[in-house]
Amino acid sequence: MTDTSIATRTRETAARVAPPLDELRNVHLVGICGSGMKSLAEFLEGRGIAVTGSDRQESHPVIRAMQARGLRVHGGHHDSFLPREADLVVHSVAVGPENAERQLATRLGVPQLCYSEMLGRIAAGRNTLAVAGTHGKSTTTALVAAMLGEAGRDPSAVIGAEIQGLGVGGWAGKGNDLVVEACEYRRSFLDVPARHATILGVEPDHFDYFADTEDLVSAFSEFARQIDGDGRLVVRGSCSLARVAATSATAEVVTFGTERGADWWITDARPAAEGTRYRVFHGDSFYGDFTIRIPGRHNALNAVAAIALCDGLGVDKHSIRTTLADFPGIKRRFERVGSYRGITLVDDYAHHPTAVAATLQVARQQFGRRRVWCAFQPHQLSRLQELMDDFSGSFGDADQVLVAPVYAAREGHGDATRAASAELAERLSLRGVAARATASLDRLVATIDDEAQPGDVLITMGAGDIDRVHQQYARRLRRNHQD
Repeated sequence: MTDTSIATRTRETAARVAPPLDELRNVHLVGICGSGMKSLAEFLEGRGIAVTGSDRQESHPVIRAMQARGLRVHGGHHDSFLPREADLVVHSVAVGPENAERQLATRLGVPQLCYSEMLGRIAAGRNTLAVAGTHGKSTTTALVAAMLGEAGRDPSAVIGAEIQGLGVGGWAGKGNDLVVEACEYRRSFLDVPARHATILGVEPDHFDYFADTEDLVSAFSEFARQIDGDGRLVVRGSCSLARVAATSATAEVVTFGTERGADWWITDARPAAEGTRYRVFHGDSFYGDFTIRIPGRHNALNAVAAIALCDGLGVDKHSIRTTLADFPGIKRRFERVGSYRGITLVDDYAHHPTAVAATLQVARQQFGRRRVWCAFQPHQLSRLQELMDDFSGSFGDADQVLVAPVYAAREGHGDATRAASAELAERLSLRGVAARATASLDRLVATIDDEAQPGDVLITMGAGDIDRVHQQYARRLRRNHQD
């Protein structure tokens, strides 16, 4: 028997013996600091389930925040962290069976599910709305949940990011709606049975898993195929790969975009006092003028995808308009995190060339001629190598670019990560962008300290731990204030 078939059989066995959701009393989460896992923990807490957990990042702010709420959450991994009363262990996909807590759970006979399998168990029997696509998943998921909440439907949600001002990305509502962010990595979104869904777009990504673009599209096609035939699939009409995937659907397919001819489309998008104002059309009929509080044309597109999904569920226009006007955005999506010595600090999750270019375009619109520093931490060596040409053309709106070593995550570390970052900096320089590779995040901070001036803007960008830069500045500010 192959390793793959053994792993599959192990998952199937665990899924059969895991207690139903209503019978769970104690759940242990291994890898609890991951954005989706954190939101899952918040959902389970809202159900009255005792949550414990651990994560390899020993000093992560999520651990400290959960400990402050009285949860037993540990930095590092050790079999002593697994409570003997645990009914179920849920683990991140990044946590393998060699993990000490998972090994003890196996010896004790405690069922284990990966994150997406647990989402699937939560979704079963609910009116589940799954948001998928290469970009914009977290923002669109949060918008859909907020629209349903504004309409009085009290949905549950598990979002892959934290909503600004709320401090959470997951919660358990009393209604039957469940809104989840559905990720394509390792085809995990196939574990989630959904009645309605979106495919916001399909672009080559996750090169450490998908063999090629055809393999990626086949995963999205399978996702589209399993959407309930009585449901709705909202797809970006201008994305050819998303349209190909949608041909497999038996659900109603609804398109959105910026072009006349889509079922839902936007036009006249323009900056407003806060965010973006635009007009929405449903087919040939004018639907309404809307203002979304968060900036950027890409967020206007995320919003019209959410409108198309929620309108099909009967959400009224007033609830949609109110949600868009009030929505604060989510953490690490063009998040203004403060200022340091007169330098405006912004943090963003962008780690794909399309997202990098969109974020810097917003920065140029927001800050005009102010000097914009972009501190970019590539995420995954394979992604940077495969998309090097695209990345080298994505930073044109930045005045200064500092490229940190690759956050290799699942791929290990080594000289190749530093060499790839150096190559990106060199290619940017050849295109006329002032760019340098830095040896570490500490070196990057020192460069900003030495060279950035009051009035400049610093955008940290990436899906790894680049946000540590702002955490370091926050600690300095607190020390200075105390002094």
